Amino acid sequence: MRCVKVIQSELESRLCMRVKTLFPALIFFACSVLTGIGHVRAADVNLPNIGSSAGELLSPEEAHQYGASMLHEMRSLDMVLDDPLLVAYINALGYRLVAHSDKPDQAFTFFLARDDIINAFAAPGGYIAVYTGLFVTTTTESELAAVMAHEIGHITQNHLARAFEDAQKASLPIALAMLGALIATRGGSGDAGTAAIVSGMAAMQQRQINFTRHDETEADRMGIQTLARANFDPNAMAGFFQRMQQALRPSDDGEVPEFLRTHPVSTSRISDAKSRAEALSKEVANRTPLLESTAGHTAPSSSWLLLQPGQAGKNPLAYGAATHVDLPHDREVSQRYYELMRERVRVLTAINPNAILGYYSDNLRDNPSFDTTANRYGYALALLYAHQPEKALVQMQKLGAAQSDQLVFQIGIAQSEFSFGRRDAALKRYAELETNYPRNRALALMHSDALLQQADADSAHKTQELLRPLLLDESDDPSMQTNFARACELAGDKIRAGQAYAEAALYSGHVEDALNQLKALTSRADLDYYQRARIEARITELTPYVLELRRKHIKPDAQDAKRQGLRAGLGRDNDATERDSNTASSHKSSTTFCIGANACTPLSSERNN
Repeated sequence: MRCVKVIQSELESRLCMRVKTLFPALIFFACSVLTGIGHVRAADVNLPNIGSSAGELLSPEEAHQYGASMLHEMRSLDMVLDDPLLVAYINALGYRLVAHSDKPDQAFTFFLARDDIINAFAAPGGYIAVYTGLFVTTTTESELAAVMAHEIGHITQNHLARAFEDAQKASLPIALAMLGALIATRGGSGDAGTAAIVSGMAAMQQRQINFTRHDETEADRMGIQTLARANFDPNAMAGFFQRMQQALRPSDDGEVPEFLRTHPVSTSRISDAKSRAEALSKEVANRTPLLESTAGHTAPSSSWLLLQPGQAGKNPLAYGAATHVDLPHDREVSQRYYELMRERVRVLTAINPNAILGYYSDNLRDNPSFDTTANRYGYALALLYAHQPEKALVQMQKLGAAQSDQLVFQIGIAQSEFSFGRRDAALKRYAELETNYPRNRALALMHSDALLQQADADSAHKTQELLRPLLLDESDDPSMQTNFARACELAGDKIRAGQAYAEAALYSGHVEDALNQLKALTSRADLDYYQRARIEARITELTPYVLELRRKHIKPDAQDAKRQGLRAGLGRDNDATERDSNTASSHKSSTTFCIGANACTPLSSERNN
């Protein structure tokens, strides 16, 4: 990613300058070692080392900006799965864990990265990514939570900052030792000087390996503690690591799988995790009678937030989850919802509609144990993906009849109705759901998708009323900004539409596009004083960042049809190449179902739930 390369280059150059005055021959070595350290640490978290606990290189605000820039850049490359239901789920699950961590007040952003690899990473500013390949590989919500809790531990324990600070401290004394060795061998054999450099490099690498192992162990222990506090199975971390160790063995050519490279698993690490989990399980068991006696006063679990009518917020902290430990019944409810979301990920990341449909239909026909609610839901989504809305509607209605209070099934019915041509029925269902689930982001986005496909002023006004309150808390949401922009455009408010399109471009990683769109708005003669002031203030904010990108020779992509589509303000459809805020979709009457473009893990006839 361009933004990551800029950060790494800038920070490495600063450190290299500190060594420059010592000995010219060490310049290449110092830069090489620091680059190597960056790669080793990146293997832990899939990011360069950018942070200093002393705040010399990166302040908390800068860390947040870098994390946000990384997310925006990944969006621009279609590397983020921004499905509304999945965004709600992964953040609710993440904040359920954060609420029981040692730093419940720290800000986090959780998102799904589109890739079939089995991995996750933590980034500066509290940004945590879970790869879709890992999501569909987990078998329980506790396993998914275990990986997320581990990454939360890296953030709460300041491992990114400590890693870079350690690199700074290590580079200078080892470089000095190498300098002495080189001076001592001057005039002698060239092999002695080479040996001095090799020894120094080995020392640096060994120090970094030891530091990495310490970080991983600490993140494991903090993660297991968080799992136990949040009433997930604390044994899930050791169990998942053990399963990955057995399943992901190095190939015949010696290539180590991604997960094992970034999260090295050893027998001692698994044993330590098991011991820690056993101790914490006993502590939780001793507290269970007290929890059951106060069950009527507990806050809802993260998944329950998505299921119950009338709950507007998205952050479990708003419901007092920081002092809540879920009861076993809540874990069962949460597990069932997790299974639905796992199958949703599987379908939305499938490349071939017929292949994913065959995966479900074949297994449902041949394997009785595969016939579960979650797999039936995946089958219904696959039918919708394969442009068979009538069959999808039948499946969704069966699911909805069995669980009428399940929002996910009701949304599925509405999407199927709309795609099948029963638009009035679908819009009526959406409106009724809005009454029961006010200010629900996922529902609002899907409802607005349907309204915008009506392409009339009345639907546009309804969309504005629906999204305007949510934008107060979700202003950095490119999907919401895009839909709001299109609604404003249809309603005749071209200025507000232009502003929203610019915001959508910004949060989708197209910063220069956003700046150009705002500058274009300033040429309008119908701007009032306040509109012009807001637009010019935003231009002032974005200009330094764009100039810095230009200074780094990072230029925006060509203004192709895809980018022009953002300015045209067209909403999402189900074409994988025309998605979200940087899409160029046309006004189609097809389904509003959002489908991804990347592959998930290979489909098989084995049950995965």
